[in-house]
Amino acid sequence: MKLVVLMILFSVSSYAQQEVEQFFNDKTKIENPLDLRDPFRAPVFKTVREKTADQVTLDPEEVLQTVNVSDIRVQGVLIGKERRAIVRITTNDKIAPVIIKEGYRIGPDRVEVKAILPGGVILVEKMVNVYGQEEYLETVIPISK
Repeated sequence: MKLVVLMILFSVSSYAQQEVEQFFNDKTKIENPLDLRDPFRAPVFKTVREKTADQVTLDPEEVLQTVNVSDIRVQGVLIGKERRAIVRITTNDKIAPVIIKEGYRIGPDRVEVKAILPGGVILVEKMVNVYGQEEYLETVIPISK
């Protein structure tokens, strides 16, 4: 009994599939209308951003190795699971804004990006004072307007 029901279902489904194909062949000139994009969803555009001759794209850590801390301006901050900050180097306008994250090292003194907060970036520099003791200097760079 079950076998007969299964055979009937398979024959009906194959017949229905042929009916759908015949229906579309008679009504439209589009080859395969079921593979078209959903009209109720926004189309996905692939944009190609062209690099201008003024911009140089390098690894952020390589760019930040030669920059002084005083030449950095914080343009924006992204707060979330992985905090990021967008910084611009004021001495060189040809370098595009650089995205940094916590743990990056900046400049020849290897100043560490310790925290990225909604108001700016906190940098920590380890140095030795005149007594031979290690000290930590914290620098706060606020978001520039």
